Amino acid sequence: MDCTEEMIQILFQHQHGFLITKIMSTACELGVFDLLLESGGLLSSAEIAERLGTSHMGMQRLLEACVGLKLLRMERKDNEGFYGNTQLANLCLAKSSSRSQYQYTRLCSEFIYTSSQYLTKAVREGKHQVQLMFDTSEKDIYKNFSSSKEDIERFQGGMEDAWSLYGQDVICAFDLSSFNRVCDVGGGSDAFAKQYISLYPNSTLTIFDLPDVVERAKKHTVPSEEHQITFQSGDFLNDPIPEADLYILARILHNRDDENCVALLTKLHKACKPGGGVLVVETVLNEDRSGPLVAHIYSIIMLLCLDGKERTVSEYNALLGAAGFKDVQYKKGRVYDAVYGRK
Repeated sequence: MDCTEEMIQILFQHQHGFLITKIMSTACELGVFDLLLESGGLLSSAEIAERLGTSHMGMQRLLEACVGLKLLRMERKDNEGFYGNTQLANLCLAKSSSRSQYQYTRLCSEFIYTSSQYLTKAVREGKHQVQLMFDTSEKDIYKNFSSSKEDIERFQGGMEDAWSLYGQDVICAFDLSSFNRVCDVGGGSDAFAKQYISLYPNSTLTIFDLPDVVERAKKHTVPSEEHQITFQSGDFLNDPIPEADLYILARILHNRDDENCVALLTKLHKACKPGGGVLVVETVLNEDRSGPLVAHIYSIIMLLCLDGKERTVSEYNALLGAAGFKDVQYKKGRVYDAVYGRK
């Protein structure tokens, strides 16, 4: 059977997908999207190159590629191209945007991209390749990130970006207004917490995470929200859990194997009073494991970096049930989904 045009296009795009990541991240890093956002109009490739301190030829090719990827728009005047941002670039790629995904794009380019060279080995061995990625004997990826201020900033920044786009989506999935005291377990920063408080302003939220993570997060906290968002240092696997009516596990369970997930959920169940709950935020696989693609991509990242995996709704039901949670409900989101259980 001959290849159709659509099949050929899909093949080409997948073969060169790694370059698409680099084109986008390079334009972000050089400040293309911020310059065009600030300009409020169209600029020529020569002017963009001059203002950003690059070669004209190199910048022109980068801009044209961004047009092809629908990150930029172009208008031709007197046989010269003039460039401006698309709505996507203004919203997600300009560093100055309140919903910018620049840090996550950088994380993909500088860490996930380079780590993917070990995927064949990870598939063959069925285990993560953290020691090779960091050239170290330390197996814990979080300890490796924490050993460098630059690495932890890059990692935490990338994790924070998602909530500006998807936080409200999962927080609105269920009515959580009855919970006054909330604990974001392993929350990292106040990015998710701020989204939660904006929807439930009468709640207080404690972010419980490792001391170095909390220290960094406190420096980025908006002072006006200090009375509603607090921090507590500790290891949620080994230390007592703060008292709360609702516990949030946002992108925590997919990092761990089933045994550790049940242990953590059981710990939260014991800390809960009757009527308390847990909100799990993850990308959930279809029951037949056919998708969605975002879950498969995260599953590959887990294979490379951690001992966890993405799971189906029935698998999350089993984990929460084994820990004692009942009335488990599920709501699908745009990228991240919500699984909710009560004691």
